[in-house]
Amino acid sequence: IRSINVGNIKTKTLSSLFKPKKDPGSLGLAVDHLCREAAKAVQQGHSIIILSDKGVDAEYAPIPSLLATSAVHHYLIREGLRTKVGLVVESGEPREVMHFALLIGYGAGAVNPYLAYETLTGMVGDGGLPETISVEVAEKNFIKAINKGLMKVASKMGISTIQSYCGAQIFEAVGLDQAAIEKYFTWTPSRVG
Repeated sequence: IRSINVGNIKTKTLSSLFKPKKDPGSLGLAVDHLCREAAKAVQQGHSIIILSDKGVDAEYAPIPSLLATSAVHHYLIREGLRTKVGLVVESGEPREVMHFALLIGYGAGAVNPYLAYETLTGMVGDGGLPETISVEVAEKNFIKAINKGLMKVASKMGISTIQSYCGAQIFEAVGLDQAAIEKYFTWTPSRVG
């Protein structure tokens, strides 16, 4: 996907890393910068944006993938640009069904859980899985399990397709500041004030 550049389909990878400082506002500044960069990419004609947290090290930390996804999704809606672009999340965070459900529910059209794949590769190499399971089989089983889990989560909400689930925001926020909800998780209900 990263190398697609055919006709009107162009891809742009945006880093969702930031340099944490002692300044308590550095995460918020990084999220706002990511949103502006996403809007600029759409205005430049990119139709797929990859939000990537690859490159984490001692200096750079990742913006939490759900925060990055939802913030960009809502920023692009407010700017009138969301329907012109697909969002792909490339993150080391997602590994459970609910992680994928939240990312898709807040606007991701696709998720690349690169660290989960690397973990499976390591498990096969280290003998953490039976010898009969290859890396390809392990990845196939992981994808199958996540897909089945996503369908189960969506069906419990009365949604029959992942496309209908994408961006549906059928979740409730717990423990988030109302200002953060309004800015980054717009329209998400919260019973806790």
